[in-house]
Amino acid sequence: MGGSIKAYLHLMRMKNVILASITVPLGAQFAVGDAWLSDQLLEVIAQIFAVIFFIGAGNTMNDIKDVDIDREAHPERPLASGAISINSAQNFVKVLWLMSIICLFIGAYSLHKDGNSVIELLTIYILAVTLMLTYDHGPELKNTGLKGNISISIMVGAVILYGASSVGNLWTTLVWWTAGVVFFANLAREIIKDCQDMEADEGVRQTLPMTYGLVKSRMLAYVIVMAALVCLYVPYWKGPFEFNQLFFQTPAILMLITLNRELAEGKDYQAAAKIRTAMLLGLIGFIIPMYV
Repeated sequence: MGGSIKAYLHLMRMKNVILASITVPLGAQFAVGDAWLSDQLLEVIAQIFAVIFFIGAGNTMNDIKDVDIDREAHPERPLASGAISINSAQNFVKVLWLMSIICLFIGAYSLHKDGNSVIELLTIYILAVTLMLTYDHGPELKNTGLKGNISISIMVGAVILYGASSVGNLWTTLVWWTAGVVFFANLAREIIKDCQDMEADEGVRQTLPMTYGLVKSRMLAYVIVMAALVCLYVPYWKGPFEFNQLFFQTPAILMLITLNRELAEGKDYQAAAKIRTAMLLGLIGFIIPMYV
């Protein structure tokens, strides 16, 4: 495979990959507390790498499909710039898929050996693969606007659930509210990114901004952000956290509430980046109350 290591890491979009992979141990933490650190460390580590390779493969597949669009919208990306050839990228995808599946089965075997169910873990992985393939291939949901945005956001939110299933405890309430925060925040971010790329997507994809316009799409994104805030709030209202511990979510809440300024000014790149930062701060805000 031709190309530098840095170019391949860029192709995988390591910032997004690392952010997503962090949610695997978080899902485990929300499901069983610190017990996974001593009892199920191997299972969690295996699924962290399964997610890293999985998302890296998906992002690479996305860049292969979007290479013509990226030559105009994102010319700095490895395929668009020619730093990596299409053939090398296709081979890289195969390696990433293989490594992800190997890690999946290592974790599943460890779960089974410890007497835990592997059904949830395998089901979520298969669902994610299905969504990934239908997003870029098959019906090509990525070209259908909101359906594609929802599809990719389900995959992102499911990583929290995947982390919980990696320790055999998917049905903890906090896990699902956290996944809701990630789903809605990412959905809003995907819509805003479509606003940013509307001109480059013309004639290739039929996105929400193309159908309903930039203003309405940005308004919808802000409403969806409010849904993420509701999911952020409920664990402090209904438990397991105390209501006064909502204080730890102040940075995330303020970033999301004030997002309307960037949206009103049409600063889509800044708005999308702000949501990603708020998502990370929100996850941190869930962790801190577990230790104080």
